Amino acid sequence: MPCKKKFLNISIRSAECYLNNYANEKAEENSALFYGRNMITSTANTKVKRVVALQEKSKNRVKENVFIVEGPKMFEEAPMERILEVYVEQNLFEELTAQGSPIAAKIEDCKAKGIFTETVSSEVFGKMSDTKSPQGILCIMERYAYECKEMISKAVKKQKETGHKPLFLLLEDIQDPGNLGTMIRTAEGAGADGILMTRGCVDIYNPKTIRATMGSLYRMPFYYGESMEEMISFLKEQGILVYAAHLKGEKYYHEMEFPGGSAFLIGNEGNGLKKETADAADLYLKIPMEGKLESLNAAVAAALLIYHARFGA
Repeated sequence: MPCKKKFLNISIRSAECYLNNYANEKAEENSALFYGRNMITSTANTKVKRVVALQEKSKNRVKENVFIVEGPKMFEEAPMERILEVYVEQNLFEELTAQGSPIAAKIEDCKAKGIFTETVSSEVFGKMSDTKSPQGILCIMERYAYECKEMISKAVKKQKETGHKPLFLLLEDIQDPGNLGTMIRTAEGAGADGILMTRGCVDIYNPKTIRATMGSLYRMPFYYGESMEEMISFLKEQGILVYAAHLKGEKYYHEMEFPGGSAFLIGNEGNGLKKETADAADLYLKIPMEGKLESLNAAVAAALLIYHARFGA
């Protein structure tokens, strides 16, 4: 009997040990899944390849009706209803979680809402990122859709309700992604109602453009039109004056008053405005310059004009 009792005790202890180990392993497994530690470690992963293809080709983004944003700030400000997928570099996720960061909380909110969320290794994230110095978080988002007439009508309605005068940028064939992104950011700062662009402008969802907006892309309405003439016509129908910075201008912009709604034409960085576009403006104005300059950077010119129109001297 003593031997049997000893054997029974050993068996019970073995069973308890096995069950404890099993429970710990399952807890670690569940924890790993919950916190994203079941990460993607291969650059050959199909999801990784898809993200790289979206980064590299505008037509791929258009086909899927998506765009990609990178970095903690862009993720933190991203409207939850437009986030489709989230990828986080593992080390960054652990760091954010340990800090109790609001970004970590938002990642968990994404998971709770059923948004695909996954951690990836540093090597994989480097492959997925568009930048030389990846910031550790990337998300795929649904594109925005605005209508020209609706944007203008909302601006006019807002003026009637609040006295906020309509303010627009009209961009013709802007080619530099950084310039476009800066103008979007500046337009938000000036309280503009929207940006109207020709099809010849750079893709607003170009990764470099998105980075330059610093989040303003989420809040600034925009529209790509087939015809600049048509967009100008819509503005004029609502009593919004169209201005063009031009050498034929009789007054400098800071000498002028903008009593009503205003829209400012900004042309291509190298060639300026097309003649027919400039001719469609209601008024020409000038920007003072010293030295041997022929023109200012397009984004700088846009900033001077819309800030003066909104806030005055």
